[in-house]
Amino acid sequence: MNGTTDTTPVDVLVVGAGPTGLLLAGDLAAAGLGVTLIERRPQGTSTMTRAFGVHARTLELLDARGLADELVATGTTVDRMSLFRHLSLDLDRLRSRFPYLLVTPQYEVERLLERRAQEAGVEFRYETELLGLRQDADGVTAEIRGAEGADAESSLRARYLVGADGVRSAVRHALDLPFPGTSVIRSIVLADVKLAEEPAGSLSVAGSDEAFAFIVPFGDGYYRVMGWNRKHQVPDSAPIDLDDVREITRQALGTDHGMRDARWLSRFHSDERQVPRYRTRRVFLAGDAAHCHSPAGGQGLNTGIQDAANLSWKLAAVLRGATGEPEALLDSYHQERHPVGAAVLRTSGAIVRLAMAHNPVQRTARSLVTRLLNWVRPARDKAMGRISGIGIAYPAGRGAHRLTGTRVPDLALAEGRLYELLREGEFVLVTPAEADAAPERRVIRAHWTGARRTTLLVRPDGYVAWASETPDAPALEEALRRWTGEGRAVATRQA
Repeated sequence: MNGTTDTTPVDVLVVGAGPTGLLLAGDLAAAGLGVTLIERRPQGTSTMTRAFGVHARTLELLDARGLADELVATGTTVDRMSLFRHLSLDLDRLRSRFPYLLVTPQYEVERLLERRAQEAGVEFRYETELLGLRQDADGVTAEIRGAEGADAESSLRARYLVGADGVRSAVRHALDLPFPGTSVIRSIVLADVKLAEEPAGSLSVAGSDEAFAFIVPFGDGYYRVMGWNRKHQVPDSAPIDLDDVREITRQALGTDHGMRDARWLSRFHSDERQVPRYRTRRVFLAGDAAHCHSPAGGQGLNTGIQDAANLSWKLAAVLRGATGEPEALLDSYHQERHPVGAAVLRTSGAIVRLAMAHNPVQRTARSLVTRLLNWVRPARDKAMGRISGIGIAYPAGRGAHRLTGTRVPDLALAEGRLYELLREGEFVLVTPAEADAAPERRVIRAHWTGARRTTLLVRPDGYVAWASETPDAPALEEALRRWTGEGRAVATRQA
């Protein structure tokens, strides 16, 4: 190989500068670690993108990084989703500071995350591709090629590597991992258009025997339209014009709402695939590199960001020596996120299959699902929790407190909002006001404002690591040892 070898390892090499890689790299650099991020494309994000929706749980994670309010200002909020013409999901029932779907282009998310990563000290190498990798006991050697071509080939050393480089992941290919699954639907059309007639609902999804479509507003006068025609499935490379989109929309929704002035048209296909394991020794996969699914429910970008938020603090803890069980903590990334990825495949697949229903059996099934969700509020709330991400919980283990592994909402504490405290990237220990001082650990101390007696140890990603209803100093000490280590203890900080 031509070029040079950098033998001084960075802590983490991140491959891919989409939302997943950018959030992960920014988190690690903010924790004081050395991070290099490589990306094949030139610097500068595209102004056209398939992803458009940011769900409540993702906004909570961005809030924990001080970015949510700025992102919300770039788009429009949708508090109701209309599915199959007869089902309405009221997102304003979500128990979150963000009870809605934020409609904003993916490039706005990337812009904020890239700025944060740069400010935190991430080294960016655009127009750089991964050619291969080798692992040993101490780290990973990545073979890369820069913009100048073969003469620019070199290698980088890192203690860990994360592949966040999309569906065609070079990292996954270098690991020789399978990506099993099937192609769900071909020849989906996308368009950003203006409409002469505003749709009745904020977000509409419906289908007929031959087609389905959905429409959602961007808030700037343009609408995102996605559609599919059963009788006109052509390769992704086939030409597309606005008349194609109009016809599909009329078939699915009964009207094209006076569609005009397309600023973007595209055609693509959708697969359902998931890699069997997210960790291979010192290499991890996240986002679309680990899983892909139909766009129904708008969960792709969101699931990737949530992967990154789960992995980043764990890598930081291991690299800083701030955990008592480093290998178990790293393994927990796969154990927690792989089932979530599988659930997203099922949910998004169910939505698109119900939208595509065309025979009597399928239409009957869709009618039964619609009726169940319309009339059974717990079922409807569970569906909204799954789509929005706030219903996600992680396995707690035998004998654990009922709150262990659950998402923590934005609690109002004596020291301020929980998600503002989480911006430090540390654990937050929430106790009754009169509780004794915690042992010296790398934690932020906070207190309930009322008479609640529960003690919560909240992970940096906003999930409960440990909880107790009564004072239990030995159990708290063991939980702190497990999660924050014992060789790198620092004085407990007050919020």
